Amino acid sequence: MNAPILVFNWKSNPQSISDALVLAGAVERALARSRGVRAVIAPPYPFLHCVGRKMKRAFLGAQDSFWDKGPYTGEVSPEELKAIGVRYCILGHSERRIHQGETDEIIKKKVAAVLGRGIAPILCVGERERHGRDIPAIVGDQIRTAIGGLSSGVVPKILIAYEPVWAISTMPGARPDDPESAFRAKMYIRRVLSDMVGRKKAERVPVLYGGSVSPANIKGFLQDGEMDGALVGGAGLDRQKLTRIIRIAASR
Repeated sequence: MNAPILVFNWKSNPQSISDALVLAGAVERALARSRGVRAVIAPPYPFLHCVGRKMKRAFLGAQDSFWDKGPYTGEVSPEELKAIGVRYCILGHSERRIHQGETDEIIKKKVAAVLGRGIAPILCVGERERHGRDIPAIVGDQIRTAIGGLSSGVVPKILIAYEPVWAISTMPGARPDDPESAFRAKMYIRRVLSDMVGRKKAERVPVLYGGSVSPANIKGFLQDGEMDGALVGGAGLDRQKLTRIIRIAASR
């Protein structure tokens, strides 16, 4: 069994470099005590460099990237991220789809761009509303558009984070998904990928769960849900909670 992958997405938090370094230090200490976990820290852009310099066990991740360099005011290119040691990049997060109006076609360009610079994309997919036991077709559509046209050989370098919007802790009325439903989503994603690149390559793509991940449910998603890891939001801003999540993931 591969080591579970934990991606700590800090979003627009914390509000100071000192607080960011404290959180990064907590992750590093937890990893030193809990082997067998791959952790990615994705801080806000202004803190990427200083947090990256502190990390020895965790990997540096970005929360987004543009698809090109040049005259794009306010954007950050894959080349710039690569230059400061970014290894992973979250793309297509539902908050960017909602607030920045990102489309599947925009995300497709970003996926290709970061892959071209040797950065592993963490492609976020998920539906806005719960649909009973069925995984809605929009999840498959998001995947097909984002990676369609890529060489099948590069697809295993992508990570997919299934994060149903209704389960994200910052959304009104949010509630975490259950491991059984997350497992069905993983199998659905595997089928979509298998149809595109074949079963062997599809099975090499890690599928993570995101949406109100906490110390109370991480074990269920990793064991019963058979997820390959988790995209952690709010709990990753609490030193005690993130330490417990890492410890539980290491002992799954």
